[in-house]
Amino acid sequence: MKLTTQTDYALRTLMFLATQTRRAKVADVASLFGISVNHVAKVVNLLVRGGYIRSTRGIGGGIELAQSPDEIRLGDVIEQMEGDLHLLACVQADDGCVIHSFCKLKGVLAQAERVQREYLDSVTLADVVPTRRQLGQVK
Repeated sequence: MKLTTQTDYALRTLMFLATQTRRAKVADVASLFGISVNHVAKVVNLLVRGGYIRSTRGIGGGIELAQSPDEIRLGDVIEQMEGDLHLLACVQADDGCVIHSFCKLKGVLAQAERVQREYLDSVTLADVVPTRRQLGQVK
């Protein structure tokens, strides 16, 4: 599985926010990682909808985690951002493949997906968050 840039930015945003003691700005995330403010804003919107972060408008506003880092499972975030995580369409359902009745590949790939998901669900944001000092050394 290869993650999209959107998922990459979402994970980076969550890691950054986990190091903050107060609300941050979208521009802070964009500046730290050298990515577009517009891209970060889109990712933030999706993370807000997923319940991972809170966004507050106005003076003193900004973004912050809505959950504790040890409650945010990477598998859930990746699934929300990526949508379909199946290695092939046939793993989810029979897609009309001419060999589906005797194909052993579907079972192998389904097991690989299960193992991957179980592992990603065992890892939380708290497990991967850098220290504030490490982030301060970026650039």
